Parts: sequence; structure tokens; C-alpha cells
Amino acid sequence: MARLNKRAVLMSMSNMDNHVENNGIKISVALKKARYQISMTSSWSLAIPVNFNQSRQQPNHFSASAALASPMQAGGFIGDTKQGGSCNVNELTINPHCNGTHTESIAHICDFSINTALTNQRESEATALTLAQLILPALMPCALISITPELAITSSENYSPEFDEDDLIISRSALEQTLVSYQDEQLQALVIRTLPNSNNKRQQAYNSDNQPAFFSREAILYLNERGVEHLVVDVPSIDRLHDDGLMTCHHLFWQVDEGSHQINPNSLVNKTITEMAFIGDEVSDDFYFINIQTPAFHNDAAPSRPVLFSAIEINAKEMSK
Repeated sequence: MARLNKRAVLMSMSNMDNHVENNGIKISVALKKARYQISMTSSWSLAIPVNFNQSRQQPNHFSASAALASPMQAGGFIGDTKQGGSCNVNELTINPHCNGTHTESIAHICDFSINTALTNQRESEATALTLAQLILPALMPCALISITPELAITSSENYSPEFDEDDLIISRSALEQTLVSYQDEQLQALVIRTLPNSNNKRQQAYNSDNQPAFFSREAILYLNERGVEHLVVDVPSIDRLHDDGLMTCHHLFWQVDEGSHQINPNSLVNKTITEMAFIGDEVSDDFYFINIQTPAFHNDAAPSRPVLFSAIEINAKEMSK
């Protein structure tokens, strides 16, 4: 299987500049021939907060049940201080894919094992990685871009199944135009904000009456060509809501044969997709570094918190100050 090549251009942190100034901690990072200064206090979370038990304040995909919280009860104990408990201990019910910002691994479309102690190499190589088995770099070079989805039937691009009349897509041509100024080494991660951008995305219900935009085949293939390993989007899925179960773009992104649930020697098993993020208008399109925070779940997906950190390119003279 094709575990992604370690980028020689990735971060060299041997010369960390970890001093604290009035504006907080800054880190110096080398990326190929460039050097960037990252401010650890200038950051933006792209996660939509989950307001449990408030279904109208939650985003929702595929008409799934809302995320719920209820106090634990065991014997005479109740995990609710308002009901006389000594502390608050909630049991949570959540569908990571449908109740908010989430990150998914290749296990979303491939067979995976909940047996974490795989006993032989053959079994290990044939099994998709869960989130707990992925090793995500602490900081990854990342571009944030904004795209206006276009009417699919007026484009020259494709999808399986065929486009419906009202489908809106994120196209290869739009991505090519928007990413022209970025080098491949800057695109280990990519965040895509769709326009128009509204705070309503934080509690949007996506269903047959409110079909979100999705990616064309050509768009995903272009991201693969550019070497994007970690894709973050503000739509609930990179595929169409009702797609006959094909999940075309997921298969293309991870290089899994269409119609198959088995990884193959060419599958890109270390890549992730983060969906249903929210990127506020206060965050400008630019180059950043990103940290994608996920719990160690042996599952195909989990609620996540992607965080962007501002990055300023600096020269050697500035570094010596």
C-alpha cells in the first residue's frame, strides 16, 4: 500500500525559536528553501461547537439523529450537580459524520479491524488505518482558499453517478485558478471555504431539500496531483448527498478501487478528510500551518478540531534579530 512519502521539504524544527514575547510564543519552521515564523497565539479553530441536546443549534447531515448528552446513573449516583450529584458526568450520543466537524480516515470506505493488536504483517497491510493508528504531524503547511461552487451541468467535468440538474460542484478549473500561486510543498493540507459564507453553516441541516455542493472527479484528481494529504472542507461531504452509494470522490482521494472496500498497493492510507468545518470571514485566504486534533478512536471518524496558525515568511536577517 502507498503510505505517503515523507516530504523532504517538511518542517525542520531543529532551530526552533520558542521564545515568549509580548505577543506570545513563536516558532521558526523551515519548508524547503523558505522559513516561516508561526505565532502560536494567532490561531483560529475551524470546528463547529457541538451544543448537545439543542438540535436546532447543531449542523446536521443526512437527517441523522441529533447529538445528545445525558447524566450517567449508576446505583445511587447521578452525574448531574443540578440533580444533587457530586459532579457532572455526561454520557454522549453523537454521529461524528453527521453532527458536526469531523475527521475521517481511509477506514471510512474500507474494511478495518477493531483488533488493535494485529498479529501478522499480512493482516496489518490488508487493513485500513483507523484514526488512532494515524500519525498526524503537529503542524502541517496549509493553504486556505475560498471557492464559489458552480452549476455542474454547465461544466466540462464529471461525476459518478451523473450530475443532476441543480448540482453545484467544486471544480478542478476553480481549484487550478485559486491554487496557481502555491507551491506543492505548501499544500500538505488544504482548507476550502465555499462561498457565499454564512454563520448559518454552524446549524445548517443538509438534506434532499438543501443539497450541498460537492467535488467533481477532476477536482479530487487535481488535489492528488498537487500532493494534498489532508483536506478540510466546510461542506458535509466531498461526495453528493445521494450518490447511489458510490462515494466516488472518497475512493479517488484515497486511491481505492471504485466499488471496493479493500485497500490496494496504491492506496494512500495516511490521508484524512475533515468535513463540516466552519471558516469565519475574519480568517483571510492565505498560507498557514494547521494542527488537526482528533481523539485516539479506533474508528473511521471522530469529532475533530482543526486549528489554523498564522505564518509569516522571514529571511535570515530577520531571524538573527
